[in-house]
Amino acid sequence: MSAPPQTPLNVAFMTSGGLAPCLSSSVASLAAAYAASPGKVTLRLYFDGYKGILTGESTAAFHALGGSPLGSSRVKLTNASDCAARGYVPPGSSPMEVAAKQLREDGVHVLHTIGGDDTNTQAAELSKYLRAQGYTLTVVGMPKTVDNDVYPISLTLGATTAARESALFFSHVVNECTASPRMLVIHECMGRHSGFLTADAARQYRSEFLSGMAEYPVGGITRARYDIHAVLLPELPIDIAALGARLRAVVDKHGNANVFLSEGAGVDDIIAEKRARGEEVEVDAFGHARLETINPGAYFAERLKGLVGAEKVLVQKSGYFARSAAAGAVDRKLIEACAKVAVEGAFSGTPGVAAMDEDKGGEVRVIEFERIKGGKPFDVTTGWFVDMMKEVNQH
Repeated sequence: MSAPPQTPLNVAFMTSGGLAPCLSSSVASLAAAYAASPGKVTLRLYFDGYKGILTGESTAAFHALGGSPLGSSRVKLTNASDCAARGYVPPGSSPMEVAAKQLREDGVHVLHTIGGDDTNTQAAELSKYLRAQGYTLTVVGMPKTVDNDVYPISLTLGATTAARESALFFSHVVNECTASPRMLVIHECMGRHSGFLTADAARQYRSEFLSGMAEYPVGGITRARYDIHAVLLPELPIDIAALGARLRAVVDKHGNANVFLSEGAGVDDIIAEKRARGEEVEVDAFGHARLETINPGAYFAERLKGLVGAEKVLVQKSGYFARSAAAGAVDRKLIEACAKVAVEGAFSGTPGVAAMDEDKGGEVRVIEFERIKGGKPFDVTTGWFVDMMKEVNQH
């Protein structure tokens, strides 16, 4: 715990990384929590994530909005060449020092970072950098990611809403199963390392949309036909031949097959194949492979079409549709709880990430930065998932 910052507090907000259905609501909830607090504050909003801190773009001055009212960007403060190439810092300069200088000049006491593990751990390093220079900055993050893949956080902001929106997306797309004989529909969801979003989208689709649909067996409109027939996650091995044989039997029986695919499923194998062919794999500022260039949906469509005997394969990606939605009721409640704790942490000088701590029974508290780490997989032994997969594999 740091020494409590002076009051009135000069508080800054920023959002960073990809969109999630929590950013606008997090900004609104933080502002409301400060308005209800007994202390005096001034608020500053940095635009476009760390780009805003590096370039000084801010204003001191949104529950129903999706996206972020502050904008966002993917910037790594330790990647000096990338920051310079994008025009955020002068060539040869240190982005960490440029960001620290801007925060000092703006007199910021508290920085709220609304982002994933990269965003929040970078903010912690920025705080350490400033502290070494004798300047106290309390960083209290809020965990944004639709992947729900951050240790030790039980549920990240935006994940539940994104899963529901992915389910809604598929509830429309699934009707394409009637557009052509022997149709294979692949619904690709986001999720590089974690299959949570894909799994929860499947759960919500089956419970909210499939369970209540009317059946017309004479016309072939049955729940079995509109159900999900395979769920492919990064955490599960994929035997493409066995999968193809099983889905061929599904198509023979029902006339179509529907697959939920996490974009991270089988990616290591796809990358290995590309590199074996001498193809370059593009990476982002954080060194992550650019999944849009790998295109897992197209990869599985190509390999499954013949195995399944499909006349047509349709790949539909719900990622941008899902992540750009406004926060739903479940997320709104969690966001407000995290915002309240984040503001308490700001006044007490407690740095970390305001979130549900799975090691503390899901308590919403300021989790220590040193415990924050990305890449948490989805637990495929979770009861509801095991039960769902038994039903999915019975078709």
